[in-house]
Amino acid sequence: MDTASSVVVAKELHRDLARKYTMHATSIENKWRSFDRHQRATCLRAGARDGVVLKEPSDTTLGNVYKILPEWNLRDIAESGPDFLLRLLKHRATKTLFEQYLAGVHDGPGDCAFIVEMIRAKGLRHAESFRDCYTMFWDEEKYGQSFHILSKHSETLAAFAPAIRAGLCVPQSTGELILQRQVYLLQSLNIIVEDILDEDSQSRDRKERPNKSERAVSAGLSKLTIQAAQTKPSLPEMVAGARDQSDSLAEYLGLLSTEPVVLAHAVNICFFSRPELVADENGRMLPVHTDKYISAAFFEAIHSATKGAAIWNYIGRLLEFLENSSADKVYRAVVLQEISNICHLEYDRTQALFKRHVQTGTASKWFKRVSNVYDNANIARVTMKGKPEDLTKSDPQLHYILRLCRPETNASRAVDWIQKLSSLHEAHPVEREKLQENEADSLCELAIITAFIHDLSPMIAMPSLSRKKGQMFVLRSQELEAELSELKNQIDLRDFAVPIDNLLKPGMAEGALKMLDQFIIEKAGTKLGFLYQDLVEDCFSNLQNRCQQAKAKLEQKDKTEWAPFPESVPQLPAERAEQRRQKEKTRPLHSSAYEFVPREETPAAKEPVLPSQTFKVGSSTAEVFSTLFTKPQSRGSVSWAAFGAAMADLGFSVLPKSGSIYTFLPPDTMAVKKSVTIHRPHGSKIEGWRSLFLAQRLKRVYGWGEQTFELV
Repeated sequence: MDTASSVVVAKELHRDLARKYTMHATSIENKWRSFDRHQRATCLRAGARDGVVLKEPSDTTLGNVYKILPEWNLRDIAESGPDFLLRLLKHRATKTLFEQYLAGVHDGPGDCAFIVEMIRAKGLRHAESFRDCYTMFWDEEKYGQSFHILSKHSETLAAFAPAIRAGLCVPQSTGELILQRQVYLLQSLNIIVEDILDEDSQSRDRKERPNKSERAVSAGLSKLTIQAAQTKPSLPEMVAGARDQSDSLAEYLGLLSTEPVVLAHAVNICFFSRPELVADENGRMLPVHTDKYISAAFFEAIHSATKGAAIWNYIGRLLEFLENSSADKVYRAVVLQEISNICHLEYDRTQALFKRHVQTGTASKWFKRVSNVYDNANIARVTMKGKPEDLTKSDPQLHYILRLCRPETNASRAVDWIQKLSSLHEAHPVEREKLQENEADSLCELAIITAFIHDLSPMIAMPSLSRKKGQMFVLRSQELEAELSELKNQIDLRDFAVPIDNLLKPGMAEGALKMLDQFIIEKAGTKLGFLYQDLVEDCFSNLQNRCQQAKAKLEQKDKTEWAPFPESVPQLPAERAEQRRQKEKTRPLHSSAYEFVPREETPAAKEPVLPSQTFKVGSSTAEVFSTLFTKPQSRGSVSWAAFGAAMADLGFSVLPKSGSIYTFLPPDTMAVKKSVTIHRPHGSKIEGWRSLFLAQRLKRVYGWGEQTFELV
């Protein structure tokens, strides 16, 4: 990290810490004082790499760490009582960086004097010499600025002599060490403050219900009928599958808007999978704990769910249109190309998400970030290094994963790698558990669209991806993505979402969602949901127009006059936003299909009433569904095996698919004859936001709830 970037990071971390301290000082102090020394030690280790910290200030086991951060040790912070950390925190959060440079806690040595003494007494040295380079520290504006003397060395140093004597201008090698001390200490304080506040949160239920016996689970699973995969699904089944996936993503968006625990989890995933956290070609990465990125992560969590639901909604609309106009050859050619392009767009989206999680997770050593290079959506470019085939024997799972991340692995090639990965997981289940949770989830999303394209292509004779034809939705969605990418770095939600678990407190998640909603309306002219709803409607209308054009052109081939529909004219951002505002004035009074701000339910918005049906079940099955449908604050966890056993008890059969995806098929005795597709969770345990999501899906598909199951 060069001096300029070190200064920027130090200032950002200081602002983050000052904000946290201003908002939560009393809570931090009360909780920290309530900890015993073991709890303080646990909190200190939680923020350290591999949980390792200095035992005392002169501990040399971590190399030069004691020369830069000797105060960050177990003896002083954890064992001596609560006051040491609280004094250090107050000093670092309330004093400016310049004041910290000059003086320490209780007027002790400042960061400059401390580093100079470490250089003199302990032989501390920077790896680079920075010959004829100096760094200035004489005020906040010029704080940490460095310069290189190219000529007239003596005259220049004479001009800076007063600042050098005052210790406000130092050799850059010394300045770099001073900034490193401030960055590392501020980052450590930010982390421990978040851990203290997380311990203080009363919004999360950490209790787990005891699991049922494995014997009961095995007995139930033995009744679950495994059906062989159908070789040729019908077009109506593909339409239903697309609708189900769209509804599933829309339900997830709904949970983001109503369940803070789901929202906080999603924001955490986005925050800690940022491409900026991948090391660049020089091994550099931005610090994780810089709060300015939390607002963008919040934006991304909502945007990603909205975009996914919109894409699958459009796929379903296109397939329905194809089904209804299958006899018309002119329509069919136009629609098939649109279907091909949108399916491959979804493949690209899910592949990018999978790669994002892999490159910051289990395969982080196999990727590098290209510094200062970004795509049209302002996302840092990350490339793979090395050859995946080198891992064929030593680590086949990582080999398959890296293959799926390669740009040349299209949907048809991905089928083979996903099948190999599924076979590996079936033969060696422990391999699947090595994946991180977000990697396993994104792999499922990638497997869904891959299998969908694989099944759909031969059924409808789907053409290859075209970069010229049927690009309306693809281009418009890319334009919208670029527009929204510009906005995500402008919004500031830190009053609600810093630290991220602050979203679990009453009113914080709702406040952040409302602020995001108003921000997008102000900048883009309408709500995020309507941006994607209008995209789907406009593109579908345009598709119908193109079909009519093609048919009219064919019918008019023997006539002298034929006029095509006018092409849409590109608009400037300001014009586009104003047009959206005008459209809002004439829009009917109803929510978007992708609404993320909770609002009171109107009669028109209520879900359709499904046929009521109750089941008399044994204690094991009753326990599973009671756990799923009970109130969120007391909801426990359910193992995947227990859930499968409960579904078997109701007469369901299961159709395994690739990527840990399972379709549960209802028995003939069910009032609702509709299957439901579910991802087996990472760790094979349904808990937290997953239990909320699964309960919501079962309620939508079958109308189930707490009163559906009666114990016999």
